[in-house]
Amino acid sequence: MEILYKYISGLLAAFAAVLCPAATLVAVATLFILIDFITGVTASRIEARRANKEWWFESRKAWRTVLKSGFVAISIVMMWIIDHYLLEFMHLNLANLFTGFVCGVELWSFLENAASISRSPLFDALGRWVKRRIGEEVDNE
Repeated sequence: MEILYKYISGLLAAFAAVLCPAATLVAVATLFILIDFITGVTASRIEARRANKEWWFESRKAWRTVLKSGFVAISIVMMWIIDHYLLEFMHLNLANLFTGFVCGVELWSFLENAASISRSPLFDALGRWVKRRIGEEVDNE
């Protein structure tokens, strides 16, 4: 049994080592999602206070963010595998493009939350600009 345990743990360590370069992309995307989640909760609380409504933390929204983070991480790893093992001769950088797209969407959402929290016209303008730029990039692809 001990030999089987060593064999399985060795295989898992080798698999993790192969995927290690994708960890930076996963960490960056997760950071953007986390920042958006925190500012979203803060904006929701502030908007409820401004409207004199009762506010409470909803765990289903938190779990939705956890699921989103998991799916994003899996997608990045899958695209990294395609980039480096299946279509390496094409130099597509799918994992980088996807991570950039996710971070762009999370940045847009963060700017909306920042505008809601601060009521600053600067964040409204930045949010519209990011939305327009993302739309242009998607249309060009």
